[in-house]
Amino acid sequence: MDLIIGGAYQGKLEYAKNKYALSDGGIFTCAEDGNIDFSFPCLYKIQEYTLYCAKNGIDAVGVFKSHKNEWENGVLICDDIFCGVVPLGKELRAWRETTGRLCAYLSHEAASVTRIFCGLEQKLK
Repeated sequence: MDLIIGGAYQGKLEYAKNKYALSDGGIFTCAEDGNIDFSFPCLYKIQEYTLYCAKNGIDAVGVFKSHKNEWENGVLICDDIFCGVVPLGKELRAWRETTGRLCAYLSHEAASVTRIFCGLEQKLK
């Protein structure tokens, strides 16, 4: 699995499309509704799924662990929301923590971790 992280609107999806020859049909975009389809080659906006998990007391890391065989050869893309100013609200702090824990787990499992900043690739692993 290849993990791509970076701030919002930094070019993560375009980078992934070019590097891995992904078509729009191969990309599942997570939403805050909790729906996630691990069968796609690329999971995009994982932070939206973690927001659902934080709001509903779901262990996002546990969910990903239980579906590892489905995503272990894919591309996972997540906004970096776990750095910078700590949110004041309890719910948003929980979201930040959930996303950070999931990305820490995924980065450990990943073959490569890439950070995209201003459209530029930074290899972390």
